[in-house]
Amino acid sequence: MLDLLAPLVIGECVADIVRLPDQGDRVHPGGSPANVAYGLARLGHHPTLLTQLGADGHGRLIRDRLTAAGVEVRTDDATAPTPSAVVTLDGRGHATYAFDIGWTLGPVPLDRVPGHVHTGSVAAVVDPGAATVLAAVESLRGAATVSYDPNVRPQLMGERSGAVARVERCVALSDVVKASDEDLRWLHPGEEPERIAGRWLAAGPALVLVTQGEAGAFALFPGGRITLGAPAVEVADTVGAGDAFMSGTLHALAVHGLLGPDARERLHAVDRDAVADVLRHAVASAAVTVARAGANPPAPNELRTALDVN
Repeated sequence: MLDLLAPLVIGECVADIVRLPDQGDRVHPGGSPANVAYGLARLGHHPTLLTQLGADGHGRLIRDRLTAAGVEVRTDDATAPTPSAVVTLDGRGHATYAFDIGWTLGPVPLDRVPGHVHTGSVAAVVDPGAATVLAAVESLRGAATVSYDPNVRPQLMGERSGAVARVERCVALSDVVKASDEDLRWLHPGEEPERIAGRWLAAGPALVLVTQGEAGAFALFPGGRITLGAPAVEVADTVGAGDAFMSGTLHALAVHGLLGPDARERLHAVDRDAVADVLRHAVASAAVTVARAGANPPAPNELRTALDVN
């Protein structure tokens, strides 16, 4: 197992209060960046998560889960409650969200320089904490590869043009970008996702991956385009599916030796076979996750089984 060169994930933790028709609420640890860190730890890596957590029951639940998986959790001195989201599931397990999130992250000293940095979602667009995130990425990218997932949450994005500018600034700073087709359609209504992804690729990343729900996903890279359908699975819910796709992507890139400051040139010259394998891992990771409740990404043996089956 290759490590991600001490990866640093920066972003929010959220207590997902999952609401099902005719059933009681269930609380699951969540937050897109936290889910990515958890997914990486489940796959044998050793991430540090820079985040905010309240001194409350939800905060303890999230911290305990992350640390038990092997995530080092670093927080600032904020005393706000742990962010939460009411997640309502429809009959097909598709999730919609209503958020109660404040993001005020301040600078937090690091014990070591990471080899890879991942961020995205609320953390990269909601001020004042977003300014801290952007400054951290800008200062670290000279010694680290960078990945980004906008994970658009329209209720929290503010005015669209400002959100687009913030997202595209993050895209330009990144080596790997993942987004859903829904993200892209909100950011650029009426424009085809592949056209947007192509423009993002031209802005600097080596790899842009777009998830399309039941239709699977595609990847754009300097050598072309690769598409992969989603395997047929019985969907429990879609909570955390995109985050499992992201952690699966980063895991596979690490195994191929394509993350870290010394790997940036190789990443930007990545070949078709490597991209296809990365996409297979990402899709398989998401498929495992949607087959069970909550943001529950695969362990290595579960990922191997999913790859063998699909």
